[in-house]
Amino acid sequence: EGKKPSAREVVLISALSAMTVAGRAAFAALPQFKPVVAVVIIAGVAFGGEAGFMVGALSALLSNFYFGQGPWTPFQMFSWGIVGLIAGLLAPVLKKHIVALCAYGALAGGLYSLLMDVWSTLWADGYFNLTRYIAAVGSAAWFTAVYAVSNVIFLMLFAKPIGKILDRISVKYGISAKD
Repeated sequence: EGKKPSAREVVLISALSAMTVAGRAAFAALPQFKPVVAVVIIAGVAFGGEAGFMVGALSALLSNFYFGQGPWTPFQMFSWGIVGLIAGLLAPVLKKHIVALCAYGALAGGLYSLLMDVWSTLWADGYFNLTRYIAAVGSAAWFTAVYAVSNVIFLMLFAKPIGKILDRISVKYGISAKD
């Protein structure tokens, strides 16, 4: 709000969002095993929390044109966006330590799932029901674990090569984190 992003920033956020959409579609056959959170985290670390939030939110909105839009879409946008925002805030630590980056990737999988379980509870009851929320979290535990592990795998594979590319783009075009 109030910020006037450059065309380069808009193109970069769009390209990173397109990468997440392609990655989510490519792994459609594997439930919860998606590179979305990894790319959102990488974007947040490279360009700050605002860019991370935008990549996360746009990734949910755009990929759901393939996977299906619904009342869950705003929750996905918020959840993936928050993951990117927090990555931007933690960037100084996450850039230096791959273990911290992977730990955050695992935690981000859990955070995303916990936030989406809020939507599940609201959808089922029309209000927040703690008992149903706990049941939703428990029944999704296996999928949450798979998601957390997939985030770690994708971060270990892609954080360094994509991070180097984004660093070069940042230097070449003068795009930096502005949070």
